[in-house]
Parts: sequence; C-alpha cells; structure tokens
Amino acid sequence: MKRNQDFAKNTLQSLRFIPHSILLGAVFVSILAGCDDKAKEEQKRLAAAAPPPPTVEVVQVEQRDVPIYLEWVGTLDGMVNAQILAQVTGYLTKQNYMEGDLVKKGQLLYEIDPRTFQASLDQAKGNLARQEALLITARLDMQRIQRLLPENAVSVRDRDNAVGREAQAVAEVVAAKAAVESAQLSLGFTKITSPIDGIAGLSKAQLGNLVGPGSTNAILTTVSKVNPIKAFAPLSEQQYMHFARSDKNPRDKPPLVLILADGTVYPEGGTFFFADRQVDVKTGTIQVATLFPNPNNLLRPGQFARIRATVRTKMGALLVPQRAVGEMQGRRMVAVVKPDNTVEIRPVKPAETIGTQWVIEEGLKPGERVVAEGILKVRPGSKVNPKPFAEAPAAAGR
Repeated sequence: MKRNQDFAKNTLQSLRFIPHSILLGAVFVSILAGCDDKAKEEQKRLAAAAPPPPTVEVVQVEQRDVPIYLEWVGTLDGMVNAQILAQVTGYLTKQNYMEGDLVKKGQLLYEIDPRTFQASLDQAKGNLARQEALLITARLDMQRIQRLLPENAVSVRDRDNAVGREAQAVAEVVAAKAAVESAQLSLGFTKITSPIDGIAGLSKAQLGNLVGPGSTNAILTTVSKVNPIKAFAPLSEQQYMHFARSDKNPRDKPPLVLILADGTVYPEGGTFFFADRQVDVKTGTIQVATLFPNPNNLLRPGQFARIRATVRTKMGALLVPQRAVGEMQGRRMVAVVKPDNTVEIRPVKPAETIGTQWVIEEGLKPGERVVAEGILKVRPGSKVNPKPFAEAPAAAGR
C-alpha cells in the first residue's frame, strides 16, 4: 500500500515539470481520437440501417424482323341465312327437326294441317275432269258440223259457233289444269323443307299455332350455312384506300387470322371475300367480308372476333414488353439499367404493338436492359438489384 502511494506521489511530482502546452495537446488528441471513433461507429450504424437496392426484373431489348398487322373487331355471319316461312295459312301440326341440328337440303322441318288443301286439290281435279268432258263434246260438235257444211246441211254461222265453243272449252281446260297445279302447290307447302344445308335455329312457332303469310308466325325458323362462314370487319376510308391501291390482289395476301373471344387463335386461315358498295357516311367505314373455313361448325353467326391482317414486315425492329414503357406528362419513358446497375430514365418513341411487346422507333439500342417489373421502385441514378424478367404465359394470339 505504501509502495503505491509513493508511486503516485512521484508521478505527480514529475508532471509538474511537463509544459502546459504539451499536456493540453495530449488531452486534445485523446478527445479527437474518441470523436473519430464515434463517427466511424455512427457511419457503420447508418450503413447497416440503410435499405438494400430494390430488386427489379429486367429484360434485354430484342431485335428481330416482325410482321406488322392491323386488327378489327368483326362480326360473324352465315354464308347463307335462309328464313323458313309459312307460305300457306294453316295450323302447325308437326316439327320434324331438333333445334340447333345440322339439316340437309330438302329435309322436312314442319308440317301444316293438309286437310283443307287436300280438299281444294280434289275439287280442282273434279273441275278439270268436267272441263275436259266439255272439251270432248265441243270437239265432236265441231267435227260433225264440218262434215255437214259441204252438203249445206248447216250454215257457216253454225260452224263458226262450233269453233268458238271448242276454243272456249280448251281455255277452260287450261284454267282447270292451272287450278289443279295451284292446289297441288298449296298442298305441297304444308310440308316445309330446308332449302339449304345448314344449322337450323330456334323454332319461333309452336305446335298448334296458326301460321301463314301476314301472321305473326310467318317466319318459323332460320337455317344458316356456316361452312365457310363470313366475318365482317369495318375498315376506315384510309385503310380501304391503302388496300385498294395495293398492287397485290387481296386474295393473294397472307391468310387472315381470326382471334376468338377467349383469346385463342382459330386454326383455319381466312381470305378476303368482297367489299361493300359504299362507305357508311355516319361512321366513315366500309364493310369488308372475309371467309373462314368452318368444317366442325365451331363458329356461329353473331359471334364477335378480332380479324388480323398482316400488312408488311418490319426488318430489325427493337422490341420491349409493353409493361416496360410508362407515360409521364404525355411522353413515353423507360427505365434503362446501365452496366453498373444504376438507372437512367430515358424517353422513347414507340410504334406498333406486337402481341405483348412494343416496337420502339427511337431511344433504345439492341441488348440494353430495361426494367419490366418494379419500375415504380426506381429513381434516376439509383442503384438496383436486377433479375431476369419472368413473364406470365399470355393467352394465345394476344
């Protein structure tokens, strides 16, 4: 204990001989060293607390030759739509087809009560027989008078009257035959058949209804020929003029593509059929009809579909996903990831869309990386953690 006290005493005595400036300097250096350590510790703490660079999905700008096409929303219609009408008035007694079935030309669809028409035919046949009998009598009278005329047993007047009666009888026979044919036609109209091969629609009349011309049930059903099927598309005047001035026959161009309502591409290609005679002054469009094979009767009249036509091929086009292109104050922008993983917001000039991709006219180079997912996370000059873009499978034809 005494030794420690002596050591402290000697130390204090030695400090008396150290200049005050040196002592203050040593104290200041120790203070600075402590502050520097604290600063380093604070920097380490802030670095540990700073969030990591955001993870984004990037895709490389693709360059390839792409077909440029136009699309229209079209309406499908039967090649022929035959309205089945009741041509005689009567009560409907039979329906001989299943609604929605494929029917053949000449197939029996409906039957109307034939009894009144059969009676009319029998009456017309009876009148024909009577007129034919009168014609025989008139001819026999004329022949007798012609034999007696040279003997002056009858007068010329009698002969002329006989000739007139025979001609009148001939006319009556002709009229009676026409009445028989008319009655036969009316009786035949009681059996209503399909005039074409096609799909029969819903029946608009029920059994027991009074049908016929002028009635509310004049149209019984409709039969549509759907192979091939027509697809109508409205073309603008500019589009019509472009195709009309083309040197290539529209029927010689690549097949048209039909995209159905569920997004699938119809397997059969279509061809141009005809253009309407006039432009609709209200819409400024002209109806163009196209034809698509329909061997399985999948397509039906009234369906909506998109009709796609290839107009040209763009060589060396630059493509990026549509989702990679944003809009800011009316300008199209993309986020380009540089080799050092920093972000540059760059304006671009997009052109046509090809499926889920956009053709870029200006602003990008082949092979550059653009942000396709997570574009809202980035800022100009910020660092990112890029990963390959994994696009979800798109529906066919989109």
